[in-house]
Amino acid sequence: MMREALLYEKLDGLWVRCHLCAHECLIPNGGRGRCLVRVNRGGTLGSLVYGQLIAEAVDPIEKKPLFHFLPGSLAYSVAALGCNFRCAHCQNHTIAQPLQVAEHEYRGRRASPESVVAAAIRSGCKTIAYTYTEPTVYFEFALDVARCARERGLRNVFVSNGFMMPAALELIAPVLDGINIDVKGIRDRFYREVAGGALEPVLRALRACVSHGIWVEVTTLVIPGMNDGEEELRDTAQVVAGISPSIPWHVSRFFPAHRLRHLPPTPVATLRRAQAHGHAAGLHFVYLGNVPGEGEDTLCPGCGEAVIRRSGYRVVDNRLIAGRCPTCQRELEGVWVKAP
Repeated sequence: MMREALLYEKLDGLWVRCHLCAHECLIPNGGRGRCLVRVNRGGTLGSLVYGQLIAEAVDPIEKKPLFHFLPGSLAYSVAALGCNFRCAHCQNHTIAQPLQVAEHEYRGRRASPESVVAAAIRSGCKTIAYTYTEPTVYFEFALDVARCARERGLRNVFVSNGFMMPAALELIAPVLDGINIDVKGIRDRFYREVAGGALEPVLRALRACVSHGIWVEVTTLVIPGMNDGEEELRDTAQVVAGISPSIPWHVSRFFPAHRLRHLPPTPVATLRRAQAHGHAAGLHFVYLGNVPGEGEDTLCPGCGEAVIRRSGYRVVDNRLIAGRCPTCQRELEGVWVKAP
């Protein structure tokens, strides 16, 4: 059953304009937005995926990746079908980039906000993560789940491309505790040609999340020959640091996927260069992603002590005391478990 969408306007001739994401799709009667999961029926915009879970799992919060958000805890991860990008390298393209299919094929497991929250609590999770696909396109359901989760003492995090409009962020901000935003590159051409989006709305959302007090981490998947040049890595690091030097930056290794199967995996040396650019730009925390056993530990920016050690997505040692380094007492930025 279709649920009426938020954040759209009705126009003449039964057209509608969606204001959820920065595409701001103009949709005729019977048509859909770029996400393919928002449809205009007789001048009313609706969501085809409200309460339709296409994926759910219990994950370490580090898998999002969020390294400074309740480290070592579990997140109940949920997704509905669809995305407003068309990334050539998407690892989840079978659920994030569905073809133009009939409405009945959008069905996942039927769920209510209350049932998702109850499942998270039964699973021992501290957080609900809206992930795997793009949470912006199932915004109405994510918002209802997040409000219910907050009432039950759980936290909420998005794993997002950051292409949402300011009005959407204003609605979700009161119940959104953390977000990992993909900054896919720092050139608008890359966004247009590889992701099917644009850069500036992502940076706008990144700045807005910080100003709202939402905990923010950034991921950049470094793709050989596409966004791995020295200038691009340097500029990405400088832009992120310019928004806030306390934002953890995850520079992740690419592996062949989707329409980029012809490219080689990213050399680990390239990620180390990106990490060096991050530190040179003044970022306090730069992590290597998809390189198990390297670049995963949290080092104190004050004294260099390893305060959190990780192996894969597992925390093997957390020496933080109420968010402070036990050696130099510097407070590290993040969302930590409060000391008893």
